[in-house]
Amino acid sequence: MFGTDTMTDRADNTPHGPAGPSTPQSTVKVIRAAVVGTIVEYYDFGIYGYMATTIAALFFVQGDDTAALLGTFAAFAVAFFLRVPGGIVFGHIGDKYGRKRALSWTILLMVIATAAMGLMPTYATLGIWATTILVLARCVQGFAAGGELGGANAFVSESAPARWRATQTSMVNSGTYLGSLAASLVALALTSTLSEDQVLEWAWRIPFLLSVVIGLVGVWIRNHMEDTPQFQELADKGETKKLPLRDLLSTSGGAVLKIVLLGALITGGYYIASVYAATYLQTAGGHSSSMAFLSTSLALVLGVITLPIAGYAADRFGRKPVLFGGSAAAAILGVPVFMMMSTGPAWQAVLGQSVLFIAVSVVNGASYVTYVEMLKASVRYSGLALGNNITNMMLGGTAPFIATWLIDLTGNNLAPAGYFVFCALLTLGTVFTVKETKGIELRVD
Repeated sequence: MFGTDTMTDRADNTPHGPAGPSTPQSTVKVIRAAVVGTIVEYYDFGIYGYMATTIAALFFVQGDDTAALLGTFAAFAVAFFLRVPGGIVFGHIGDKYGRKRALSWTILLMVIATAAMGLMPTYATLGIWATTILVLARCVQGFAAGGELGGANAFVSESAPARWRATQTSMVNSGTYLGSLAASLVALALTSTLSEDQVLEWAWRIPFLLSVVIGLVGVWIRNHMEDTPQFQELADKGETKKLPLRDLLSTSGGAVLKIVLLGALITGGYYIASVYAATYLQTAGGHSSSMAFLSTSLALVLGVITLPIAGYAADRFGRKPVLFGGSAAAAILGVPVFMMMSTGPAWQAVLGQSVLFIAVSVVNGASYVTYVEMLKASVRYSGLALGNNITNMMLGGTAPFIATWLIDLTGNNLAPAGYFVFCALLTLGTVFTVKETKGIELRVD
């Protein structure tokens, strides 16, 4: 894609110099290890949401469908709150004992939790204990997910050539979209080819058990990787921190706050443009569920394509122009696009959702490399995990609920556009507070 002397270079931390004290790994292997794990994590994390109605029927008290569905979504939401402590724990492991060790544990825990969901007895067999085990498994998923994306970006960025750092970290983030897309396609295939009775009787387990095979491959790949040159350098010199979180908050608290605010659009905006938009197209736009699904799938595909393009642009022109352009476009186009989705014909609705998602993806393509370049190596994993997970807890998991509540409160179908624009403005305003970091060497201390 970029020639044999670019993306297939041996990984290093400077534009032209050596990677560090150890033999560098190939860029392809580094990206593969990060992306495969991220796909697994977000497939596992997302399949629960796509199977929500089935889970409600199997694991919650019957007789009140609404209460059962609310219970299912409550369990979905609680995982977002577990991401923060998960990020703290895995950030500590990643900064003190190595990125590889932390990332191997995140994917292993996610596989165990998802496998448990696919094997456990239902409410009809165990009663309330089945519900309890399901919620605990969901909590483990959230805890594991808290250490995944930030760590994967730290892993890739610390192994990437400086001139392609944004491009390569953007590929890691494409794994989140690919995982979500895979989960939605598996759920669609299941419900389209089998009867409702078959799904409820046995087939609902298939999506959860499928992740075990892929997940074990991801565990194997990560276990056979070396750690990043920067972490190896810190470890060899005995300069890892005893309590990375304490050092992070005392020396880089401002950077963490900027990460939280910069991430508003790629978290809150993401869940509005993908998860909530699929519901919005049906409730406000009056479109069919199949049309809403196809529109969301197209948006995810366009997001996967947009991410590396945005990363390349950030490497070519700088991080701030890309962050500014994407967030400004989201702020300006938010309301008109929601008008297309709520009142326009199907093609306008599809176009509108795609525009929303592309704007989010443009910002996403330059976000994590900016986070990485604001933090020193000894606290980088902790800083990425903490900042990203706080934003996810505050703006991400709650986004569909808030959007639904705003419509109910105002009686205006365009109210969710206000939330989307709010997230875009938070990111846009924060862009002016960060320094351009294109081409810099990553800080070791």
